[in-house]
Amino acid sequence: MTSFHLIIAVAAILVTLGLIMVLSASGVYSYDTGGSPWTVFAKQVTWTAVGLVLFYLALRMPISLMRRLAFPAFAISIVLLVLVLIPGIGTIANGSRGWFVFAGQSMQPSELAKITLAIWGAHLLAARRMEQASLREMLVPLVPAAGLALTLIVLQPDLGQTLSLSIIVLGLLWYAGLPLRVFVSSVGAVILAGGVLALSAGYRSARVQSWLNPMADAQGSGYQARQARYALANGGIFGNGLGQGSAKYNYLPNAHNDFIFAIIGEELGYIGAAGLLCLFGLFAYTGMRIARRSADPFLRLLTATVTLWVIGQAFINVGYVVGLLPVTGLQLPLISAGGTSTATTLLILGVITNAARHEPEAVAALRAGRDDRVNRLLRLPLPAPYVPTRLEVARDRLRTRDGNSAGKPKKAVKKAPAKSPAKASGKPRGAGSPKQPRKAARTAKTAGSRRSGHPGEGATRRAGHHGDGRDSGRPVKAARRGQSETPRQGRGQQARSQGRARSLEGQRYG
Repeated sequence: MTSFHLIIAVAAILVTLGLIMVLSASGVYSYDTGGSPWTVFAKQVTWTAVGLVLFYLALRMPISLMRRLAFPAFAISIVLLVLVLIPGIGTIANGSRGWFVFAGQSMQPSELAKITLAIWGAHLLAARRMEQASLREMLVPLVPAAGLALTLIVLQPDLGQTLSLSIIVLGLLWYAGLPLRVFVSSVGAVILAGGVLALSAGYRSARVQSWLNPMADAQGSGYQARQARYALANGGIFGNGLGQGSAKYNYLPNAHNDFIFAIIGEELGYIGAAGLLCLFGLFAYTGMRIARRSADPFLRLLTATVTLWVIGQAFINVGYVVGLLPVTGLQLPLISAGGTSTATTLLILGVITNAARHEPEAVAALRAGRDDRVNRLLRLPLPAPYVPTRLEVARDRLRTRDGNSAGKPKKAVKKAPAKSPAKASGKPRGAGSPKQPRKAARTAKTAGSRRSGHPGEGATRRAGHHGDGRDSGRPVKAARRGQSETPRQGRGQQARSQGRARSLEGQRYG
């Protein structure tokens, strides 16, 4: 299965499973808050439809257009992050002023900032990398912009989105091949900032304390994490059945959102939870395979970074549900109920799928006419092959030239041709000299014919000139180009042809 079909299959399974589990986990909450068990599910379906439209647009978008729109989109997301902090424009939810609410639908601009930063950062680093820019030129545009976005998200405050955006920045720096000291210092700065943020506010500090000592405040800050582990234990190996869980009946807060993995473990059991983790593992494998096969440095960097982002966010969510990490509020991608998160994740999946169609093998197959049913169904245009820049071409030529010069063996010193036994001993050819193979005689004959155009003419020309047409009994040289001297063989047709050659030499030299 190609990367294109594999990423589409994984995305379809995750989206379908997410909708089913949101419907199962949100029914009680929707009925309590809105009087209908379909409220949350209907919103999730609406945002999934928006995300599928974005997925299709990203799938059809040319790579050059995507790169041109990267910075304007990031600038717009920064403006939205500023506007959401203004009272009366932004709405406070779960202790964070990070939402726009209109027509009953909510939108989180920090989700848009993450994807736009990933695309613009990949474009910037890929372009600067090709230009052999200095370390400062690669870091100065990206790091201050990322710091501005992180500062605006911290002011909301939203620790989960801060961690998610930090994963994107670290992924860009790592996959761009920057020095290790830059990456290590960035990781240290993120850990230090996360520690300060976790201990600066009372509710975040209480979450850390409950993680370190879960039974210290079992009915307070540690209640949610403890109920999540109870739900996982209640599911056992095979689960209680889809829709048969009890934790969603107001025992586990945010069961349809942050802690939906606990509902999966309770209703589908260990088998269902492990299957979901295997799906994310397959997504990670597919994303990294697409990144490895991409010829475009921009697509390679972008695909690897967003794959790390999605897998990192899933790891954090599952980690705090099972008790390995403190609760941060990050959602499980494509599974948790969250409109903006689902739409932006589908958008980035469209970008990854577009990169899969731009693999060199895929481009060659599609442009050769080997179309498949999915491409015909989606009416996708032919992908444009990657055209390297002049700098890349020159660099590849230099690398090839250096590699050839390094692997080329040293020139051997030419040695003088060895004398034949007959010439070394001073005896005539026929007197006790060993007969040479017939193949050597043919070689000498062919070499002589290349010089004179007549068989045997080149060899007898030298003999007739120095011996005045007489048979001196000396061996005849085979050729001028360092070949070993070979005595003439046979006295039949070869002697007659040499006689004619000698007569011609006599005419030429008088």
